[in-house]
Amino acid sequence: MQYVNDWRAVAAQTGEADRSAAEEGVRLAYRSAGLAEPERIIWADSPRAAVETVEKLTDAGRSVREEVRTRPWAEERRRMYDELGPAGWSALWSATGAQLWETTAALAERIRTGIVAELTTVPEDESDVRLVLLDAVLGQHDAAWLAAFDGRGDRLAGLARVARNAGWWWPYERAVVISERPVDLHRDEAGRLDRGDGPALAYRDGFALYAWRGMPVPAEFLDELAALTPERIRAEDNAELRRVMLEYYGYDRYLSESGAEPVHRDETGILWRIPLDGDEDVVTVEVVNSTPEPDGTCRTYWLRVPPGTRTARAGVAWTFGLDADAYAPARQT
Repeated sequence: MQYVNDWRAVAAQTGEADRSAAEEGVRLAYRSAGLAEPERIIWADSPRAAVETVEKLTDAGRSVREEVRTRPWAEERRRMYDELGPAGWSALWSATGAQLWETTAALAERIRTGIVAELTTVPEDESDVRLVLLDAVLGQHDAAWLAAFDGRGDRLAGLARVARNAGWWWPYERAVVISERPVDLHRDEAGRLDRGDGPALAYRDGFALYAWRGMPVPAEFLDELAALTPERIRAEDNAELRRVMLEYYGYDRYLSESGAEPVHRDETGILWRIPLDGDEDVVTVEVVNSTPEPDGTCRTYWLRVPPGTRTARAGVAWTFGLDADAYAPARQT
């Protein structure tokens, strides 16, 4: 578990890279792969800037990502698989890399998508940008795989050293391009990019991603959130952005200020429906926690339920994975 926590911290690390340590890692990775050390190591302020730098490289030689990263990983995985057996390898991966895989893979994909969007000025550019991205070693965002192999040999020590000290990097025969780490990272409890008042991920050259609970949003969209009104929410044509507005504004506040009327009420709670043009209705159940807070008050919650829900009981039952007839709690909490 310690390896997992260490690599979780690496994946989320922000701030200036340790350039000397990262460069030592690069050289070690090349030597471990049986390659001559690169003649040049070039730093970039973000993965986007690194892609632009790679596109302008001359006399760098071919990509050696296969030798430096892909082949050593495959060989180490095969060694561990043979040593532990199918069940042992599965257990190792479940206890280590699998704990980090979903969040790091999703973050890396968001970065790729952002780079492609910013560097594709005409449609023909997109394939060129994607080809450069295929040459990248993900540095700190390779944390899931590196966690699985940590403490089990030094074959991947060079890769691990770069990952602990820098961001993405591009290995070629005679040159390497390395990206700085982000300067800012904001995520929600599920590990998704999330920030309502600025970029959720930002690099020091201005490359940034904006998101609300994992959903990409335009930068200018966030500027509107503080001044939202029910009328502005209803006027938004983009259904996904409208959902973000509702979540930010709060279902309870929207219901109160829009003059909405409940559609059903029973002993379990109150069912509310918010019709939205061009989108499915937003349906919520208002429930009161029967267990008092430390100050003696009972909190009210709004639970999002499927749009076809017709009764408050059915909505509350759905949150427990039950149908309305099966839901009969002795005590609500």
